Formats: sequence, structure tokens, C-alpha cells
Amino acid sequence: MKFRHTITENAEWIVAQVHTAARDGADAVLFPECAVTGYNCEFNQIDWRDGETALKQIAAAAKSARCHVLVGCPTKRRGRWFNSLIVFDCSGRESFRYSKIHLTARDKKFFSPGNSLAFFRLGRIPCTAIICHERRFPELVRLPVMLGAQIVFHPNAGLDSLAVSKSKRGGRDGIAVRAFENEIFYVFANSVGPQGSGLWSAGDSKIIAPNSRVFALANNRDEAIIMAELDLAEAGRKYAREALLQPAFLRAQWRAMLACCRRQLSSL
Repeated sequence: MKFRHTITENAEWIVAQVHTAARDGADAVLFPECAVTGYNCEFNQIDWRDGETALKQIAAAAKSARCHVLVGCPTKRRGRWFNSLIVFDCSGRESFRYSKIHLTARDKKFFSPGNSLAFFRLGRIPCTAIICHERRFPELVRLPVMLGAQIVFHPNAGLDSLAVSKSKRGGRDGIAVRAFENEIFYVFANSVGPQGSGLWSAGDSKIIAPNSRVFALANNRDEAIIMAELDLAEAGRKYAREALLQPAFLRAQWRAMLACCRRQLSSL
């Protein structure tokens, strides 16, 4: 996705892509981090009534298209702002909201950190999510996979110098490792191209199989919808399941951590 200049323009584009993807057979569509607003912006200068209107439009599109939609958007709770991923189900209902835990320096200027891992279902399929920078924290994926997640959704908004952006292109970003080490599917949606202020995004949105095979890969220049049909039988979570058993001295600690994760999720 190339971010537009206004929330209204972003929302119109997102809604159009939901309908296009659904017509082509998509059951779920993932959009980048802060797709509703764009990421290289002054969040405290945004009229959040526009954001609320945009989310209503996206929810309506999910309902009309009968498609799950996962979209990045700032959200507010108890007077604090969060960098969130909102999940709409096929009826247009918000079914889950995950807020980024590990914030970048840019995030910290406006957002507060979330305090719960992502674990939700698309239909009957257990899933998890991380946002952008959080690819550096493997436990955010491993623990939900231990709980049963078979797909990780990763919205991203690249914001680097051109040299760093180029170094990440062609899939050189370590993402396939999360799929392989957990034996799950990995769905990654990134912004693409120049982001303003001399900053760039590497694009390379991708869908990765549990064996690290690349099902679909976007380029680093153009907007695109990439699609793949996932056979969930391949997402056996083998290595995450085995890690619960060995080494034996950690078994009780793993069980305690998973129980803590469940309690925190139930409090949302």
C-alpha cells in the first residue's frame, strides 16, 4: 500500500481493495500498520473523528464482502493512544484488537505500549499477530503458537533511509524464520515506496508457508494484492509443541506462562 494524504483517501482505497480481494476469493485481507492514517505523520494533529468514520466504512466493507479484514489504525482506550491492528469478522463486527507492545522511538512520541499478546480466530482458525518492529521479539509469536495459532499476521509500515530499505528488499528481512521455527503460515503486509522526509519502505509484502517456501511476494515499487490458498493441515506447530515438552525442567514454567497469557486475553 502507498499511503494517501488523508484518512478519507486511505479508507476509500482500503474499502475498494477489500471488495476486489473478496471477488477474487479472499477469506481474509491484511493491510499495513496504520493503514487508515499513514505512518509518517503527526498523529496528534489528526482529526480522529475521520478515523472513526473510516473504521465504520471498513467494517461495512467487511460485512458487504463477507470477508475478514485486518487493518492497522491508531486507537484510543482510557485516554491513551495505541498503535493497533483491528480485526473485523465477516459480519463487520470488530472481533479483536491487538496493540503494539514493543514501540519504536517514533511510536513512543504518541503511543502507549500494549500489554497483551494477540490470539484470535478467523472463523475457526486460531491466529496471532505482531506489528512492524515486533518481528525482533520471537516470543510474541511462539507463545500464541503454543496456544494454538496457525497463522501470524504481520502489518508493517517501513520507514527507513533508502539504503536500509534496499538492504531489506527481495525478502532479506528474516520473516521466513518465524514461519519455519513455529511451523505456521506467515502473512506480511507492508507499505511501499517513498514515505516522505527522505524515508522509504521496502515493500516486499509476502505470504510464507510453514516450510519457509514463499507463496507470494510483492515488489518494492507498486501497490498490489497478493493472494495464496493456505492448507491449514500444513501448519502443525510442530516445533512450538515440542518446545513445551523439552527440556523437561521448563515444562511447568511454559504452562504457567500460557496460563498467564490466557488470563490476560480474557481480561480484554
